[in-house]
Amino acid sequence: MEQVSLEIPGGSIARGGSAKILSRSATILLLMPLALLLAIGFVYPLLQLVKISLFTPEFGIESYRRILNEPLYLLVLLRTFMVAFCVMVLCLIGGYPVAFAMSRLKGRSAALVAACVLIPLWTSVLIRSYAWIVLLQRNGIINSALLDAGLVSEPLKLIYTETAVIVAMAHVLMPFMILPLFSTLRSIPKDLSHAALNLGAGPLVAFLRVTLPLSTPGVFAGCVMTFILAIGFYITPTLVGGPGSMMIATLIGQQTTVVLDWSFAAALSTVLLVITLILVVAFRKTISLNKGFNGVN
Repeated sequence: MEQVSLEIPGGSIARGGSAKILSRSATILLLMPLALLLAIGFVYPLLQLVKISLFTPEFGIESYRRILNEPLYLLVLLRTFMVAFCVMVLCLIGGYPVAFAMSRLKGRSAALVAACVLIPLWTSVLIRSYAWIVLLQRNGIINSALLDAGLVSEPLKLIYTETAVIVAMAHVLMPFMILPLFSTLRSIPKDLSHAALNLGAGPLVAFLRVTLPLSTPGVFAGCVMTFILAIGFYITPTLVGGPGSMMIATLIGQQTTVVLDWSFAAALSTVLLVITLILVVAFRKTISLNKGFNGVN
């Protein structure tokens, strides 16, 4: 095959046959627009956030002391992470079978399952949250069905509870768990499971010893995505949970729009960011001990 060499400002593409490898200078040049966009749109706002929380003349470090000294804020922070964890687990339990089915189905069946996953993803979060209000309210569809069936004598309190928040958030975030799992499960060769079956393993053993360990990267990606999105959720907890199920995003919103305490809101956001990074790194270290994770990556 004819060798090709392309010259670009700051570097060149190394000569080669079917593959062309960029030089380091060319790689840096191509990555500069993305790095600049990341610095302006992400790094700079984060630095400003930390600056506001630490160096405001009126408050300074007092914002962080306020978080530690007042149990209400610690309770809201703890509730946020507990709800996010429950949402993550519920998404994993409900999303793994769907992703597994998507990776095994073909033709129209696969397209139908994919449509059921993607169409809710394209629907507004606000609309899906209001749909849960219609389902869970005192005179909603679920209570009406239970009363008509004679299973309850009076309407149940389904809305404005933490359970309602967890279920509604899991429904909204389920596609973010299913898609990474589907991508990983589809990449696992089916011959491995067939080989395990031929060697005497049952379907359950083959799944637990072969498919599940090799799907760990998808589990990690889906869990991280759903967990991070869940701790920052604002619309669904506000509409479905009400004041009694306040989460950290709602508290930050109140501090910025109602109380106008920007320093305290920045401190809350910084604490949330630091704790999230610590948990993600710890989760990554734990998952990386799995041989399936290291083997795929």
